[in-house]
Amino acid sequence: MLLPPQSLRFDEFSVAVPDFIRYPTIRTLAERVQHETLNAVTSPALYDAKTSRSARILDSLYQTPIADASVLVAITHERYPKLLLTRRAAHMNSHAGEVSCAGGKHDAGDGNNVVTALREACEETALPPNKVQLIGQLPIQTSKSGMSVRPIVALIAPDLLLVPELGEISRIFWADFETLLTQPTVEYAVEYAMQDQTATILTPSWQVDGETVWGLTGRVIASLLETGFDRQLEWYYRIQNTRN
Repeated sequence: MLLPPQSLRFDEFSVAVPDFIRYPTIRTLAERVQHETLNAVTSPALYDAKTSRSARILDSLYQTPIADASVLVAITHERYPKLLLTRRAAHMNSHAGEVSCAGGKHDAGDGNNVVTALREACEETALPPNKVQLIGQLPIQTSKSGMSVRPIVALIAPDLLLVPELGEISRIFWADFETLLTQPTVEYAVEYAMQDQTATILTPSWQVDGETVWGLTGRVIASLLETGFDRQLEWYYRIQNTRN
């Protein structure tokens, strides 16, 4: 059953405990992300030996300061996992036509970053919140507009039927996790208008299913790979030239 976004309750969410994850790649990722999540907020002194890992993760996610926006880093629970990505509709006022993880701005009624990420993912892709298993969170990223963005990492079943909400999303597609782990990034040129000049900015990117993944989404993926697998990627924005 698809839960409407307004019905989301934080205490109903489930956490994917690494011991019960069947596949080594995802198990390693979950262990590392959960370690990062617990270290970011909680103190071991707050818990006794009977407190479950799931309870500590949920408590950590609840304690975390609310960011301006949240994205769902949704990974399929299978031997060769994939990462859920979307392309924003061309008519959007911000980030039009760009690749992103499902997510969006925090609403006052959300209560925390997890609810924001799941509500937005449900609205944009029809991903049922009750079909999501939380893993943890990654460090906050800052968008080019200055918003703080919290990535929430989670597992989803590989056979879910997702549907883009065409008012916001023009396409849903998937990035092969093994490819993200192993392939080099490609330098991507982006043109920006600055007053009476146009600047060409060079930045790393991935090429995924005919799409260019760069910017905030690229940095979120780079953070995921560094946290989970120690893959170090230099992420930069370098001005190539300006012209009138």
